[in-house]
Amino acid sequence: MTVAALAAAVIVLAAGLGAKAQEIKIGFAMALTGPLAANGKQALLGMKIWEEQINKKGGLLGRPVKLVYYDDQTNPSTVPGIYTKLLDVDKVDLVVGPYATNMIAPAMPVIMQRNKVFVILFGLAVNSEFKYDKYFAMIPTGQDTKPSFTEGFFDVAAQQNPKPKTAALVAADAEFSRNACDGARANAKKHGFQIVYDRTYPPTTTDFTPIVRAIQASNAEIVTVCSYPLDSVGMVKAVNEVGFKPKMIGGAMVGLQATVFKTQLGPLLNGFVNYETWVPSKQMLTPEVQEFLKIYQSRAKAEGVDPLGYYLGGWGYAYIELLGKAVEGAKSLDDAKIADYLKKNTIKTILGDIKFGANGEWAESGMLQVQYHGIKGNDLEQFRGMDTQIVVHPSRMATGKAVYPFEKLRQ
Repeated sequence: MTVAALAAAVIVLAAGLGAKAQEIKIGFAMALTGPLAANGKQALLGMKIWEEQINKKGGLLGRPVKLVYYDDQTNPSTVPGIYTKLLDVDKVDLVVGPYATNMIAPAMPVIMQRNKVFVILFGLAVNSEFKYDKYFAMIPTGQDTKPSFTEGFFDVAAQQNPKPKTAALVAADAEFSRNACDGARANAKKHGFQIVYDRTYPPTTTDFTPIVRAIQASNAEIVTVCSYPLDSVGMVKAVNEVGFKPKMIGGAMVGLQATVFKTQLGPLLNGFVNYETWVPSKQMLTPEVQEFLKIYQSRAKAEGVDPLGYYLGGWGYAYIELLGKAVEGAKSLDDAKIADYLKKNTIKTILGDIKFGANGEWAESGMLQVQYHGIKGNDLEQFRGMDTQIVVHPSRMATGKAVYPFEKLRQ
């Protein structure tokens, strides 16, 4: 072989190796600082675990996978720039959404302009406004999105004897909480509750005592709160400080699912009825989830994240897993082919089978309502498992019956 032929062979071999090793880059923004960081960081750990596991299996389409991400700081104004950078500078092959409605909505114009498939994490009814045909929501709200967060809350209230008659609605003036409150309004109307208080508060609110006193003055029997993490903590504390005793309270309070807030609030949570999307009950704690949680929890302390990972750890894994399975199913990185596969197929994930219906939302709802009980002190271990919460809705997933009025669990 001549020197020229040998050199040519080396170049061809190097090119082949380079092509084989070329990474599939998946880009996203995530709340790693700011009010949503407690949830965003556990989602990211779930995603990292998926990345490691998929690469051990040979990656996607025979290529290794690399996650490329930036901190959105829980600030919607950072999101469009992050996704523009991911697509134009980092040249990612695929994108997934950030966490939370308020962060996802600002990304939509960029994503739609580039015609990218967009699997998002916990965005409530975002696509009801955009109607984007490549949007897929990893949130178990089903087709009736806005009412889903509080449907179980109102169903449980309506089953009480005597049935309560009056309801109060309070929400942060932000995208998610307004959407959830729209749904609560519809649920109240469906069950014939008279709404005697219906107001929003600025997202910058830190003192919730005046709000709770105003709700108390309305004499509402049940109170639906649609709030973000720090608001939820402030509201729970204010209810206790004021000595407010409605017959039922909770609904759509984001944050109470996170271990950091459960340990912070401790017994102040007793009696509250609130949404959940997954709990470690016998029905939901499958071998696949158990294996994931074992890995997650072994790394949580070093990563500085939620030690249990029940709320967004598994969902973080599942929503990137969903995209990966769609890539494998479509046998392509083409966004149109991936979207078509997601529309036509049921996808198996560690959190169960997912089938999409209209508008990129789940075909069926998987939302839960739980009631906290028996919480003593602020010890972490009491929140491992189901000792301090029962699923009260839907009936097919229930692990117990709601205690009503909620004050019975606070004595």
